[in-house]
Amino acid sequence: MVAPLTLSQRVVLVAAVGLSIVAGAAQAFVTSEVARFLLAGAALAALAALVGAAIEQVGERLGPGPTGLLQSALGNLPELFVGIFALRNGLTGVVQAALVGSVLSNTLLVLGVAFLAGGLRHGPQRFPPEAPRMIATLLVLAVGALLVPTLAVRLQTPASHHAGTLSNICAGVLLVVYLLSIPFWLRGGPSASPERVEPTGDAVAWPLPLAVTLLATGSLLAALVSDWFVGALEPATHSLGISQTFTGLVIVAIASNAVENAVGIRFALKARPDFAISTILNSPLQIALLLTPALVLLSRVVGPTQLTLVFPPLLIVALAVAAIVVVIVVYDGEYTWLEGVALLGLYFIVAAAFWWG
Repeated sequence: MVAPLTLSQRVVLVAAVGLSIVAGAAQAFVTSEVARFLLAGAALAALAALVGAAIEQVGERLGPGPTGLLQSALGNLPELFVGIFALRNGLTGVVQAALVGSVLSNTLLVLGVAFLAGGLRHGPQRFPPEAPRMIATLLVLAVGALLVPTLAVRLQTPASHHAGTLSNICAGVLLVVYLLSIPFWLRGGPSASPERVEPTGDAVAWPLPLAVTLLATGSLLAALVSDWFVGALEPATHSLGISQTFTGLVIVAIASNAVENAVGIRFALKARPDFAISTILNSPLQIALLLTPALVLLSRVVGPTQLTLVFPPLLIVALAVAAIVVVIVVYDGEYTWLEGVALLGLYFIVAAAFWWG
């Protein structure tokens, strides 16, 4: 039997549509770029939650493996749209920072909050390490591929004169790895979204036409709001005195990954550390394997300059450290609240280092 939307689902729907309308009206009637930026950011986060809920509902008809694919393909739509519009405006630095920030926010900030919340509520938590280890290993390998163009340029190798071509090659290889992993996910591999494997109890079935309609509507609104968000980004950050790098690394990354952030922490509070870790780490893995190479290739047609995988040194170091830390914290199959504190501390230190640019 089809159940009505829960209160929380109705709140998400009303917030997403309402904030989108307000953000749209602000483009015409609000003169403050800061207010327009904040409204667009809030609408973007709400739309990310709506798209995620719709994906979950559509995926209930497909099973856990295909749903994982659906989430990886569509769950990052808000961030994809932000990246496309930022590239169109020539903000390649913001895109690079947002991509790295998405990895950092999930591997350090969100994982740290989940460890802290779950550890304080339930004490030390043990989990089957196989799935988190697999995701962490793939993440390290993907990050390694992203490091190569930066190292080639910084070390002034002969490949440094062909950064764009090398970036295209790396992007193509990462996309091939992603495509070859699809059969593994379809068989219900560890990168499939665990939320679909075992519903949390407050999930209800939507009529399929409603789920598809909300998914299409949320995606369309996300595209519109992303354009407004990027349009207000540069003047707003100038008014606030915040660097564009910090904005991409922290604000854009957190707003665009609202779904995974909330779901992962919720699993930790429910004493499901295996689900929490896999949910949280699945997002940066998809960003490294799918979203980043897609934006690299799209930049050749949508932007005035190509997005390359040559990152600023501090960004690439932070990315490498985050990938290594993930392997360390999940390898023993146990976490404590103190590990969460350490992860949060590292995230705030990295974020502070980019406050000035």
